[in-house]
Amino acid sequence: MNAPLIGITTYGRDESNRFNLPGEYVDSVRRAGGLPVLIPPGETQFEQLVGMLDGFVLAGGGDIDPRRYEGSMHETIYMLDEERDSSEAALTVRVLDLNKPVLAICRGLQMVNVVRGGSLHPHLPDVYGESIHHRMPPREPTPHEVRLDPDSSLADILGTHEFTSSSWHHQSVNRVGDGLKIVGAAADGVIEALECPEHHWLYAVQWHPELTSAIDPIQQRLFDRFVQACQG
Repeated sequence: MNAPLIGITTYGRDESNRFNLPGEYVDSVRRAGGLPVLIPPGETQFEQLVGMLDGFVLAGGGDIDPRRYEGSMHETIYMLDEERDSSEAALTVRVLDLNKPVLAICRGLQMVNVVRGGSLHPHLPDVYGESIHHRMPPREPTPHEVRLDPDSSLADILGTHEFTSSSWHHQSVNRVGDGLKIVGAAADGVIEALECPEHHWLYAVQWHPELTSAIDPIQQRLFDRFVQACQG
């Protein structure tokens, strides 16, 4: 059996006009038996792309322009990228319409929520305070506990409903998008996981499973089950 082709969205252009992506995404997909195919921002040939790929990882990165969810600017918003927002939103809508398997991570979760009509909190400390850190200054990952609905499909996939995650964000879901269901949160109430019961395989997590998947079987299991779903 051929390895499933897994599309992974990448970060936008840097100051040297290079696209890039942390290698942990690629490593996690490879360990699960998938063949990674990177999708840089700006792609428009979605029909050919979606037709050839078996599943999609919507990766993390900078913030989504708040105008896409009728939000307001905040001084902490960073790495706005219209090229990435536009192409990633169009890709997300298309793969959801076609019921392709999707694993959405951090910004990816936020993009799924936004294209489904949801909104975001622009800066978590303004809403939830700082009893739990979801990133460390200036922009570094940090661990915290996540609790899932024990009856959720995501808890079944991970084999547990309580675990330590690697968190790296300052925004989160506010209004939940159409068809999405909250299945996980941090102790401070920040939404950490969404499912879409009507979709074949769509799981969106606010934490970064790829950062610890090499040493944490719980996090690698998410990639393993995703790639299995992509095999049909």
